[in-house]
Amino acid sequence: MNTTLITPFMSIALGATILSVVTIAFGGTFLLRVFTGAHETNDLQKSFFRAGHAHAGVLVMLGVLLAVLGNAAGASPGWSNGGAIAVLVAAILMPLGFFLSVLGRDPQRPNRMIASVWLGATLLVTGLSVSGIATLVAGIDRF
Repeated sequence: MNTTLITPFMSIALGATILSVVTIAFGGTFLLRVFTGAHETNDLQKSFFRAGHAHAGVLVMLGVLLAVLGNAAGASPGWSNGGAIAVLVAAILMPLGFFLSVLGRDPQRPNRMIASVWLGATLLVTGLSVSGIATLVAGIDRF
């Protein structure tokens, strides 16, 4: 039976992450203004703002899930926490890229900040792989 608690570092990171969901909810009010026409945007901005908001919400919850799952499975804290943190950083970088790459009046294509989306995607895949392998190894070790 695994009696290991979540590390203090991860507990702090998870608490801050859960509180950050308030900012995602606030972002939803921004999207409402965009889609009701109260904030003038073009089609590119609308789709990128929607993508940024969706990625933020889903990836934050995925990062929290991975942190708890790795601990519950008895995975190595270093590996499972590292994977979860990579996903949580992706939850910052990807939305940041979606929002900041289309700032301005009537942009026709994303600016260089789109690189943040790709960096976040790389961290997402890396974090998922690390978390998945750490959880799998923990199960195999106990089998």
